[in-house]
Amino acid sequence: MRKGVTAAGNARPRDAALWDGAPQWALAALVFLVVLVSYWPCLHGGFLWDDAAHVTREDLRPIGGLVRIWTNLRETQQYYPVLHSAFWLEYRLWGESTLGYHLVNVGLHGINACLVASLLAGLGAAAGGRKVPRGAAWLAALLFAAHPVCVESVAWISEQKNTLSLAFYLLSARAFLGFSGNRRVSSYLAASLLFCAALGTKSVTATLPAALLLVLWWSRGSLSPRRDIAPLLPWFLVAGASGLLTAWVERHVVGAEGAAFDLAPADRLVLAGRVVWFYLGKLLWPSDLMFIYPRWRIDAGDLRSWAPLAAAGALTAGLWIGRGRLRGACAGWLFFVGSLFPALGFVSVFPFLYSYVADHFQYLASLGVFAVAASAVFSLVGRMPGFARTWARAACAALVAGLALLSRLQSATYRDSETLYTATLERNPACWMAENNLAAELAGQGRGGEALEHYRRALAIRPDYPEAHNNLGNLLLGSPGGEPEARRHFEEALRLRPDFAEAHTDLANLLSRMPGGELDAVSHYERALELHPTDATAHYDLANLLSRMPGRDADAEREYRVSLGLRPDSAQAHNNLGILLTRAPGTSAEALAEFSEAVRLDPRFASAYVNLAILELHQGRDREAAAACEKALQADPSNELAARILGGLKAGRGR
Repeated sequence: MRKGVTAAGNARPRDAALWDGAPQWALAALVFLVVLVSYWPCLHGGFLWDDAAHVTREDLRPIGGLVRIWTNLRETQQYYPVLHSAFWLEYRLWGESTLGYHLVNVGLHGINACLVASLLAGLGAAAGGRKVPRGAAWLAALLFAAHPVCVESVAWISEQKNTLSLAFYLLSARAFLGFSGNRRVSSYLAASLLFCAALGTKSVTATLPAALLLVLWWSRGSLSPRRDIAPLLPWFLVAGASGLLTAWVERHVVGAEGAAFDLAPADRLVLAGRVVWFYLGKLLWPSDLMFIYPRWRIDAGDLRSWAPLAAAGALTAGLWIGRGRLRGACAGWLFFVGSLFPALGFVSVFPFLYSYVADHFQYLASLGVFAVAASAVFSLVGRMPGFARTWARAACAALVAGLALLSRLQSATYRDSETLYTATLERNPACWMAENNLAAELAGQGRGGEALEHYRRALAIRPDYPEAHNNLGNLLLGSPGGEPEARRHFEEALRLRPDFAEAHTDLANLLSRMPGGELDAVSHYERALELHPTDATAHYDLANLLSRMPGRDADAEREYRVSLGLRPDSAQAHNNLGILLTRAPGTSAEALAEFSEAVRLDPRFASAYVNLAILELHQGRDREAAAACEKALQADPSNELAARILGGLKAGRGR
């Protein structure tokens, strides 16, 4: 039998070099198996870092919150309304159970990998030119599914913005390439809607129209202005508007401004060159991956710092000159660099405060490298004799298995905040953010001594870190005699960052407990609320202080009502408002309603039952007062006042 010919005499398909004609469903199942094995350790992981800013907060959970997500740029951490609508829906499905969010992320990653294979394998038919062999397409999908640089995007709940936006991106690309072949308006509209959905999930997908032109050029060898470019012009306009909006939000809402983000144009060019090679290096040799990488010192005045940019330019020029024979490699490189453009440093994003690079920034861009690498491997295997192909298949399987093992080990570090920050500090000991966040986690576990040590380490690394000063101040408040030092840290936080609303509130809380500090406390509360008018807790704390100050009952009532408007399910605020109302004549019915609402919201709220009982006594309703006292004692058997009132009622002297 001749080499490469089957027993029936038909030429052996080149795809058999890798997959031996495996059915599509089996390959998809293999992809999902690889994803599940890789990410099993993180499925029961908890919330991390800014997950709380992404999982729908309390005041946005009603139907009206969904409207605010779409209409108010400042309601969410970043203005990605499709993403936050997804989180809104997920919260209604499983609340704060992290398993649901992790399953969605892992499932989306598996779907994305299969979409990559489907898109690559269908390029020839859709674009009417060159195509990616089926074996290469599925190998690229497996590399993407298993590679550990994707772990940050999949194991971290907040990065659902990556997994969901890529799904819309790939579906849009597939629909547009279909339109490129069939010219149906329905295909174009579907592609456009999916592209808008991708932008509404994460604006890095704004690179899609350029990527589509690159794919069409690779497949056909040329572009037609009318057939290929004209349909994408509206997309470029929408993409540009989305990019500008995101840049504005990053600067004015998220806070990517100030000295830490001020880079000269030359510095940004130097940074871009270094970033490209960093990401490519992590794809080719994924070692020392970490949540927060060290922040580089950028100095355009050092001629050596221009070497990475020069090398990137030389490689781009070489690939372009040799595009006749290296068109695939050229397209893959241009896709990689172009998709990275939003993260190259030309536009400041908030994570640059900690590091100029992060694994999740290249989730999309990595597809260009995986496609080129898989095609190169497939081409090489296709030229091998039969016995060598067996070893090549084994090598590919070992590569995917090795990457999956690395991903499994990496995803285990995303199990909880303490594990993640400890692992980060092992590899990046100068990460002041990890020190601060680890301290906050330890403080939440009641491990104040360890937390204190980590806060002090954070400030030793970065003395001008206002958040660490503020957090340390709050921790010191819980220690005997810690108030003077706590006050110094709050004041230092505000000196470093005068618009730090949380620090104004925390300092006000401290001053409100100090003799003669009431007026200063009111001033800080009011400043905090100027900066953050929807802070229900600050309104509530200010109301508590005003209620203790002579002649300020009306102001206190106003603040309680504002707080309850923002957080109507606060039993404590209803109770305190009820107490305030009992002071004014003719408000007994309102006070009774507030106490009743407090115990409805919290049936274990013993003090509110006692307040309700006292008011019932004043109204001459002894039976109702006794019932309230009995419920108070059920909630708290040690409540002496409830016991005394109930005993007096039974003895006929309760009133």
